[in-house]
This record gives sequence, C-alpha cells and structure tokens, in this order.
Amino acid sequence: MNSIPPLPPHACERCAHWNDLEDSTGECRRHAPQTISFEADDELRFESMFPMTASDDWCGDYAVAEG
Repeated sequence: MNSIPPLPPHACERCAHWNDLEDSTGECRRHAPQTISFEADDELRFESMFPMTASDDWCGDYAVAEG
C-alpha cells in the first residue's frame, strides 16, 4: 500500500506567499522576482521570475494562509 507522507506543517502549499501553478509546483512570492541571465541565440538575455518550489518544500519565511 502506497501512502503519501503528510505535508510538513510549514509547507509551501500552506503558505500565504505561495502561488500554486500545476503538478504540485508553484511560485514563492515572498520577495520580489529574481533576475536571471542566460544565453539564447548567441545573445545574453535577462528574465525576472519568482523562485519555483514544490508544494512540500518549506523555508523560514512561512506565513499562515487565510482560509
């Protein structure tokens, strides 16, 4: 019998700062988006994005979600 382990009490899925996207992944919106640089088509490009986390990840910035 496969049982899914319970989420940690301070899991991202339960956090007020987490934006659920799909397949148990989402964005942590606790802080401003981070800028990353990468090469594409021999050009240096920049993109800003929120850190991606799994629903069962956790950190020290957890805040109780309303509702």
